[in-house]
Amino acid sequence: MKKLTFRLLAMLLMISANVLAQEIPVQDIYLTNYKYPYPVHFLPLHIQGQQLKMAYMDVQPSKPNGKTIVLLHGKNFSGAYWDSTAADLSNNGYRVIIPDQIGFGKSSKPKTFQYSFQQLAQNTKALLDTLGIKKTAILGHSMGGMLATRFALMYPDVTEKLILENPIGLEDWKTVVPYQSVDQWYKGELQQSYAKIKQYMMDSYYAGKWTASYDKWAKLQASWIGSPDYNVVAWNSALTYDMIFTQPVLYEFPNLKMPTLLIIGQRDRTALGKASVPENIRSTLGNYPQLGENAAKAIHHATLVPIEGVGHLPHIEAYPKFIAPLLDFLR
Repeated sequence: MKKLTFRLLAMLLMISANVLAQEIPVQDIYLTNYKYPYPVHFLPLHIQGQQLKMAYMDVQPSKPNGKTIVLLHGKNFSGAYWDSTAADLSNNGYRVIIPDQIGFGKSSKPKTFQYSFQQLAQNTKALLDTLGIKKTAILGHSMGGMLATRFALMYPDVTEKLILENPIGLEDWKTVVPYQSVDQWYKGELQQSYAKIKQYMMDSYYAGKWTASYDKWAKLQASWIGSPDYNVVAWNSALTYDMIFTQPVLYEFPNLKMPTLLIIGQRDRTALGKASVPENIRSTLGNYPQLGENAAKAIHHATLVPIEGVGHLPHIEAYPKFIAPLLDFLR
């Protein structure tokens, strides 16, 4: 009986794994066979003694209005998730530049790299220089919001307008959260699975709800777990977690001089490392209604658009409520 039960369990696990494999084709670490919403180009970069490639999309409008906007992705995503946003911006005359940062999406995943928001901002500026873009709006979501802030601080003459969509880093976690080494982050990334990714996104981003529009991004993140080089992806992910944790930008918000729009989903409670602190501290972290207000007060010429009942991803969870204020602000 025990042998039969064991065989049945093994069979069920095998069937489950096969179904999952059919639903999520394994991608290589550059997502070579994954089709992005627009043609992908590559910028060669020689940085930190390495030849790397930065993937990007350059969406040209049919009726240009002479303006450009750069869309910067979050930690658990790539430029592909800006598909709807890029379509509407392009239809309204904007040239839309969508990079995959080094370590993400279709871009290079170096085995050794010192990640900093300054380095990623320099890479993004190199892309704009190559494309001949001297002025642009910068929109960043989540981790991309931290990068967008750093870019705007480094290149204020290039940044006409700044848009931050549920940026992380609105509080300094390292003041209350114990430091986690890169090796610890790496160990956690090696234990990832589609089920864990989905559960995290459902709990952290979507208040326990799930739809096909959310699932495609969870599956994309999970698609390279089966790659023989997944350890390289996991290592880059660990390095970027360390970058996020140790390089806050909120103390420099008063130095931002350009018009800034904050689009803040009010249900968001994202905070790095909050699972490792006591409940009395955990409950105070990631309070986006308050964090959004604090950021709007710290940034000169800031406009705050709170979106009630929406979490960390307004441009996916509540797209009409995201795109309308964005277009109004850009005009």
